[in-house]
Amino acid sequence: MPNKITIWKLRNNNPLRKSYINNNIKPKEFDALIKITVEMSKYLYPYIREILKSKEDIEENSVIWNDFNKRFIELIKERFNIDSMRVKKLLNQAENDEIIIKSLLILSFCISNQGYQKLKNFLFDY
Repeated sequence: MPNKITIWKLRNNNPLRKSYINNNIKPKEFDALIKITVEMSKYLYPYIREILKSKEDIEENSVIWNDFNKRFIELIKERFNIDSMRVKKLLNQAENDEIIIKSLLILSFCISNQGYQKLKNFLFDY
């Protein structure tokens, strides 16, 4: 990626966003986004682990999970097209816990040496 603006423009390729632009992402751009995601997951791993741990023991650590979940929903409402059925599914409290946990687990698996390949394989299988 030549600069942050390029990354910013690529995020508009997400069909769930309000500002969706239908452009094809080149394979090199896709690989770069995966590498960025892997590096960010390494940086955020302590937080990811804390959030997952709080979900396991919801009675003792409910504040961490609730704060994360609240912020997750705020960001979705702010940036995504809430008229989309897929986005409504993310906002549905009964269904979004499973999606959030799965996403956090996938990001936590990305911190290994093979994190790039694991995430790439997951995305191609999805």
